[in-house]
Amino acid sequence: MDLSTCNFFYMSERDVLKEFGSNLRAERNRYGFSQDELADKMKICAGKHIGKIERGETNPKLTTIIALMKALNIGFDKLFEIK
Repeated sequence: MDLSTCNFFYMSERDVLKEFGSNLRAERNRYGFSQDELADKMKICAGKHIGKIERGETNPKLTTIIALMKALNIGFDKLFEIK
């Protein structure tokens, strides 16, 4: 486990969700997907759910996080990196 992941242990839940969402948005944009396109790749019905995750308004389930990683073809470290 690298130091940036350990830093999540010292953050509030709200800050963790915001950081995770920010990382998700950056990766989605890096691949050039809209929220709806990412939702389609994940086989979920609404891009607005992606928006809620990106804004830190919802706590995604582990299965959702795995679906995000698969859809974007990225590892755990990309979504849990502290900048």
